[in-house]
Amino acid sequence: MAVSKPQVGGSGGIVIDDDWPGYSLDLFSYPSHYSGDLDCVVVPHGVIMDRTERLARNIMDDLGDHDIVVLCVLKGGYQFCADLVDRIKALSRNSNRTIPMRVHFIRLKSYLVSS
Repeated sequence: MAVSKPQVGGSGGIVIDDDWPGYSLDLFSYPSHYSGDLDCVVVPHGVIMDRTERLARNIMDDLGDHDIVVLCVLKGGYQFCADLVDRIKALSRNSNRTIPMRVHFIRLKSYLVSS
């Protein structure tokens, strides 16, 4: 059975089929200490950054002139949150309006063991 690359869906999002094997590692540079742990790249960094910028644009468009309060869930969400806040700040600097923004952090337990 042939497996095709991820396609753009009807909503403009990327659809990754369950049988998508990912991109070959030969197409990417990555730290050597990951060499035994990686099989493929499912979503390349550039795609993630593109979608993060699109989300930042949507937030700017939807909020108008309202303040933004960003709530970042530590520790796993830190990098995404930082990238998103950076993109919002860049869009704000390059527009004719400035949106005040505050960033707060919360930490949640990773696992809850039930008795």
